[in-house]
Amino acid sequence: MAMMSREFRYRGLTLEELQQLPMDELVELLPSRVRRTLKRGLHPENRKLLEKIRRIKRLGIKKIIRTHRRDMIILPEMVGMVIAVHNGKDWVNVEIKPEMIGHYLGEFAPTCKVVKHSRPGKGATRSSKWLPLK
Repeated sequence: MAMMSREFRYRGLTLEELQQLPMDELVELLPSRVRRTLKRGLHPENRKLLEKIRRIKRLGIKKIIRTHRRDMIILPEMVGMVIAVHNGKDWVNVEIKPEMIGHYLGEFAPTCKVVKHSRPGKGATRSSKWLPLK
């Protein structure tokens, strides 16, 4: 039996319906923190990024947009784009999927690496060379 793929829905609306909604109605569907941020209005830098995304989408160009704006909220019109988000060291390519709507760009570009300790190095002291038995 073939596996059926489910259509994406956000609070009962499809992606196409979300993209057609005016910003005021969309804001009411989003979580409270995001709703409060959008009601206050976007930061000028975030507004500039949104205009750039709209311009590139309107032209139909497949281009990676680089940004430092980790606090930008993912909106339905951004779905399908690839945005390179700076994590403090590198650019992390984030492909925007419908499930990401209402989250922040910074959530998908982690700033910290997992530390993995191995054996002591060449110049280690005697005390630091001691390793517990497993």
